[in-house]
Amino acid sequence: MRALIPCVLLVAATAGCAGMMSDDEARRKIAQQQQKILELQTQNHALEARTMKLEETLKNQGLLELLTQVETLKADVSKLRGQIEVQGNNLDSLDKRQKDFYVDLDTRLRRLEQTSQTLAPAPDAAGAATGKPGGADSAAENRVYESAYNLFKTGNYTGAVAAFQNFLKTYPSSNLAPSAQYWIGNAYFAQRDFKNAIASQQKLLEAYPDSSKVPDAMLNIASAQQELGNTAAARKMLNELIAKYPVSDAAEKAKKRLSVIK
Repeated sequence: MRALIPCVLLVAATAGCAGMMSDDEARRKIAQQQQKILELQTQNHALEARTMKLEETLKNQGLLELLTQVETLKADVSKLRGQIEVQGNNLDSLDKRQKDFYVDLDTRLRRLEQTSQTLAPAPDAAGAATGKPGGADSAAENRVYESAYNLFKTGNYTGAVAAFQNFLKTYPSSNLAPSAQYWIGNAYFAQRDFKNAIASQQKLLEAYPDSSKVPDAMLNIASAQQELGNTAAARKMLNELIAKYPVSDAAEKAKKRLSVIK
């Protein structure tokens, strides 16, 4: 019996050691799990930080793009405003030119009427035979001219062109023919048909070279050339006008035009 006691004690000690080893292993595994959890938490925090940084970057980029678009729109609006101002100035200039034309026309028309009344021919033989004095034809001629001119004054430029052309066809030898041709060119100019305006005034220069309307026609040609962007031709025409008709009103206007043409 005494011999068995040590054996029993040895077995008990061995069992106790085995139990102690199992507890240490469990603690070690728990520590490992805790370390893994800590590592995962660290990684998660890092990912969250990166995500927030990316979101902030995207937000900033979006705002930058919006700001860029806004600045582009502002530039476009500013450009459009500039174009509107230029067009407004052009319209004001055109309106002033037309008013100048009206004043000039009224003055010259009165002079023509006075000259016509002073130099009116006596009734011819045919008129006397038919009982129709030559003055009747002159009155009809003036009415046709006035009718065409009234169309021009009211802004019916297409109608004015047709009416003045009809006047020239009906009264090709009239003293008012040069003026009719002149206003055809001005009617085209008012419609911004600058090529026909130039052609019409050139026709006046060729058909009525001695007319008092020639200087004004040359000025109108220069204006149309300038509107077409042909500055060199406009400058040449203005210089020619000044050289040929230095004391005319048109020459004074030409000098002012030359001072601003670049």
